[in-house]
Amino acid sequence: MPKTSLTKAPTLGSDSSDRRRLQMADIARLAGVSVATVSRALSGSTLVNAETSERIKQLAQSLNYSINLGAQNLRLQKNLTVGVVVPYDAQSRQHISDPFFLSIIGSIADALTDHGYDMLLSRVDSERLDAASQLFDSGKVIGVIIIGQWRHHDQLNQLAARNVPLVVWGGELPQQLYCSVGGDNRDGGEQATAHLLRAGRKRIAFLGDAALPEVWLRREGYWRAHAQATQTPDPQLELAVPFEPDAARQVIDRLCSSGVAFDGVLACSDLLAIHTVQALRAQGRTVPVDVSVVGYDDMPLAAFCEPTLTTVHQPVVEAGAELVAALLLLLKGERAPARTLPVHMVVRASAP
Repeated sequence: MPKTSLTKAPTLGSDSSDRRRLQMADIARLAGVSVATVSRALSGSTLVNAETSERIKQLAQSLNYSINLGAQNLRLQKNLTVGVVVPYDAQSRQHISDPFFLSIIGSIADALTDHGYDMLLSRVDSERLDAASQLFDSGKVIGVIIIGQWRHHDQLNQLAARNVPLVVWGGELPQQLYCSVGGDNRDGGEQATAHLLRAGRKRIAFLGDAALPEVWLRREGYWRAHAQATQTPDPQLELAVPFEPDAARQVIDRLCSSGVAFDGVLACSDLLAIHTVQALRAQGRTVPVDVSVVGYDDMPLAAFCEPTLTTVHQPVVEAGAELVAALLLLLKGERAPARTLPVHMVVRASAP
């Protein structure tokens, strides 16, 4: 039977063979069984009776140890399942039913199928992204793809430092230890803003939570386009809006009632943009005559709403293939550099 390795969960670099033997010996002594019995119980062997197996697992958990079956499965090539994790962020409140999530999950699933892998979809609290590593440690998956960095760049770095095979959909950030794949958010924000400025819009509202890395990069592009046009954006028009459609309505209502002038909107998702159009109509403003609106992502619904939505096209189909390709490199023990994919404008009726 293959040897089962144990690692102390919060500690990096504690996986030497001597250390592993000591850890198993500790559990065996406390459980009153042999080290071989501990190994069998923690690897799920049916040779250990259920009561003893449960006692051993509880002892391992109380000692803050986790079974590193993921590494064992990598060695034995027994598992062909990849974990795809969609974190839930209570502040952004972006639901898994968001069209962007559905599109990129489908793209990843197609790419994994092409390579002969299965997909395990999981939803975890973004405040506890380390929970994603449990999928690997327990042996359920051989690698993890996380959709979105949210506000937890440091947590992702910690997962990478633990040698969890990990690829993240998001923007490349300084001091990044993990591999990221994402659209060129800075360029996307610049293209969208420049398009509005060329159309004669002079006061452009930015809707998005810049505490999120991808939105922060899009706002940098928004600033850069203004600088290129020798204009200075009004800070009153930079509106921190979570990825919650109703939030866009509330912010637009407040903006209209505040008396602050604006004639353009860059919304950081297509759903935010569509709800912005609806909120403007409710305020008696016409799109695009009074206010031009640009979204972000170019989801299929953007071509069918009224008016049809001008938006920044994210390379979702290519993204799935690139995310999977990067993870496969990591599984081979190779380095997977960050990848930034090109984006482009799709001009429709909301901002001609």
